[in-house]
Amino acid sequence: MRRERAPIWIAILAAIGAAFFVVPLIGLVVKTPWGDALQSLTSTDTLEALKLSLIASLSATAVSLVLGVPLAWIYARIDFPGRTVLRALTTLPMVLPPVVGGIALFLAFGRRGLVGSLLDTTFGITLPFTTAGVVFAETFVAMPFLVLTVEAGLRSMDRRYEDAARTLGARRWTVFTRVTLPLIAPSLLAGAVLCWARALGEFGATITFAGNFPGVTQTMPLAVYLLLESNHPEGSFILSLLLLLVSLAVLVGLRHRWLGSA
Repeated sequence: MRRERAPIWIAILAAIGAAFFVVPLIGLVVKTPWGDALQSLTSTDTLEALKLSLIASLSATAVSLVLGVPLAWIYARIDFPGRTVLRALTTLPMVLPPVVGGIALFLAFGRRGLVGSLLDTTFGITLPFTTAGVVFAETFVAMPFLVLTVEAGLRSMDRRYEDAARTLGARRWTVFTRVTLPLIAPSLLAGAVLCWARALGEFGATITFAGNFPGVTQTMPLAVYLLLESNHPEGSFILSLLLLLVSLAVLVGLRHRWLGSA
């Protein structure tokens, strides 16, 4: 491929743009108290927050797979009135302020919410300020990433393989599990990883809908916030760096699909 030389003004502006992102990350690395890293990462509060973050984010990813893959299939394959509006509403959490999402969840699934009151009075189920509430909040903000990624994979796949399987007598479920899923496996994996990473880093909707209770609803981002507001903000630097490394690992792992580089 022919190499181009960037005009000086483009190079300068690009360098400033890159520095805008890189300098804060360098600042985090430089200012992190490395001598206290091991103590902070192995403290009881940190381990509890890390455990809860992993459980909640993986649970949110599992729920997103169960509900999001069929939803993506509907969007990609079925034409029905209102599809565009419904698709916009179900992907809205990607751009919605997380705190607003938390308020919406509270009004819907709170003890006096549209659905929450029924769950409370009929089944005795309460979601706000519980670990299940954390999973709900993380699923709400993370599932759109999986839906859009899987939908793109379904739209770009060669449907002739499905047609050939049906011609040979395969049932719909067999075609879906034996043909469709293997063909969209890269998109499915990418969507699941993005969904998990978004759930792991969720803050606003979680603290609004589930609160910040250690061992119950306090995830890693909430623990970072609590440390930053306390008299030991250095601990928040270490936990922030840990979340940064996780996010970086996700981007590197998906570089072929999202960054287009080796």
